[in-house]
Amino acid sequence: MHERIVILDFGSQYTQLIARRIREAGVYSEIYPCTMAPEEVAALEPKGLILSGGPSSVYDEDAPQLAPELLELSRANGSPMPVLGICYGLQAMARVLGGEVARAERREFGRAHLVVDDDADLLAGVPSGATVWMSHGDHLTRLPEGFRVIAHTDNAPIAAVKALQRPLFGVQFHPEVVHTEHGRQILENFAYRVCGCAGDWSPASFVEEKIREIRVQVGDEHVILGLSGGVDSSVAAVLLHEALGDRLTCIFVNNGLLRKGEWEQVQDTFRDHFNIRLKAVDASELFLDRLAGVTDPERKRVLIGNTFVEVFDRATEEIAEELGRKPAYLAQGTLYPDVIESVSFKGPSATIKTHHNVGGLPEEMALEVIEPFRELFKDEVRAIGRLLGVPETIVGRHPFPGPGLAIRILGPVTRADLEVLREADALFIDELKSHGLYDDVWQAFAVLLPVRTVGVMGDARTYENVCALRAVTSVDGMTADWAQLPYDFLARVSSRIVNEIRGINRAVYDISSKPPATIEWE
Repeated sequence: MHERIVILDFGSQYTQLIARRIREAGVYSEIYPCTMAPEEVAALEPKGLILSGGPSSVYDEDAPQLAPELLELSRANGSPMPVLGICYGLQAMARVLGGEVARAERREFGRAHLVVDDDADLLAGVPSGATVWMSHGDHLTRLPEGFRVIAHTDNAPIAAVKALQRPLFGVQFHPEVVHTEHGRQILENFAYRVCGCAGDWSPASFVEEKIREIRVQVGDEHVILGLSGGVDSSVAAVLLHEALGDRLTCIFVNNGLLRKGEWEQVQDTFRDHFNIRLKAVDASELFLDRLAGVTDPERKRVLIGNTFVEVFDRATEEIAEELGRKPAYLAQGTLYPDVIESVSFKGPSATIKTHHNVGGLPEEMALEVIEPFRELFKDEVRAIGRLLGVPETIVGRHPFPGPGLAIRILGPVTRADLEVLREADALFIDELKSHGLYDDVWQAFAVLLPVRTVGVMGDARTYENVCALRAVTSVDGMTADWAQLPYDFLARVSSRIVNEIRGINRAVYDISSKPPATIEWE
C-alpha cells in the first residue's frame, strides 16, 4: 500500500491535472467523486484530501455540496486530516464552515500576480509577484472563523487561506495548471510539508508490485490480450509477459483500418523481439464489407466494436482449442482517464464518442478482466514501457483511435480512400520525424474530407479530395492546442502530399483547439 492523497472531484476540467502533479511529486493520488461518503474516504486511509474546482456556484440549487464530516476526518495515526480546497473546493469548504461566498463584481479568468502574506507551509518558497491562473466568477467575501488570509491579488483580496487550529487550506487560483508559476511547489508543499508524505510512488515501484500482483491473481491460468500496436496495449503485453511468460497470448486483429505498415510491424516486434505468443487475425475484408456505405461516426464506432468482439471471440475459441483449456482472463489497456470519466459525480459524461475499453465488453463474457494500467496516466505508461525495454518507436508513438482510419475518413469508408489516407498520414508523420518535430506534438494525423475541389496540375484540370492535417500539443488529451508548426514545414508537407499522392489536390491545416473542437474530427 502506497501513501496516498485523495482528490474529490467537483467537476473541474483540471481535476486530472491535480492528480498528475501530485504523482509527479512522488506521491500516489486517486480521484473520486465529491459525493463519496466520508466513511468511504476514511477507509482509504489517505494522508490528505484535495477538493477540486468546479463549474458551479456554491449557491446554485443543484451545485455539488461538501459533506461537513469530511473536514472532521482523522488520519490513521489519529491526527487531523489535512485538506486543500482549490477554487470551488475552497468556496465549498468556506461556506460549510460559516464563511460567505458571493458573485464577484468582476470575474477573473487568466493570469494574476500573487502577493504572498505568509510564506510558511503551503506557500513556502513561492515568491511574491508570482503569476497564478484564475478561473472564477465567485469569491469569498467573509472568512470562516479561525481562518486567515495568506495571499492576495489586486482583484482577489482572499486568494489563499489557512485555518489556525486545523490543517485546512484553500487557494482561489489553480496551482495544477502550467500557467501558475510555482504551482508544482504549492502542491508539493501540501503533500510533503502539510501531509507529511515521504514520496514512495514511482513507475519502477509500480512495475515490481504489479508483476507480483498479476502472478498471485492469475496463478496457473492463461491470459489473452487484445493487442492494437498502440502504447497502452503494447506496454501491457510486455508487462504481462514479464509476469506470466507463455501463459499470455496476444490477439492482434487487422481490421483493415490500420496505419501504413502496422500489420507487419506489430507482428515483427512482438513475435521476433519479445517472443510473445501472438495470434494475428486478418479480418480486414469482414470489417470493410460491413462498413460499406456507413457515414455516421458513432455508427462506425459501434459497428467496428461489435465486429471486433465477434472476431476476438472466435480467436479466443481457437486459442482454447490449441491450449486444451479456456483462458480465464482478458487483459485490457484501460487507463485512468477512462475510469475517471466513467465515475464522474454527475454520472458518465455526455457521449462525445464511444470508448473501446470502459463499458465496451459484452455482459455475458465469461473471462475475468485484468487492467494493469487502470490507475495510470498515459505518460506513466510510457515511463513503464521504457523501463521494460519497449522500443521507442512504440513507447513514443502518438495515440491512435480504436476505430482506426475509419473515423479519419469523413463519410463512407472505401478501400481506395483508405489507401490514399494511409499514404498521406505516413508522409506527414515521416516529415515530422525527419524534421525533429514528432516528439514536440502530442498527436498528429491526416484526415480525408468528403470535399472535392478544383485544381490544376500541368495543363490539366483536376477535381480531387481535400486532405486536412491535424497536429496538437497536450498533456493528456483532455485539452489541446493546435501545434504551431513552421510555415516552411507545412508548405513542404502540402507540396509533397499534392504531388506524390494521387487523389488529393489540396491540403489544409486545422488550427482548432480542444475545446471547443475535439482532437479527432469524428
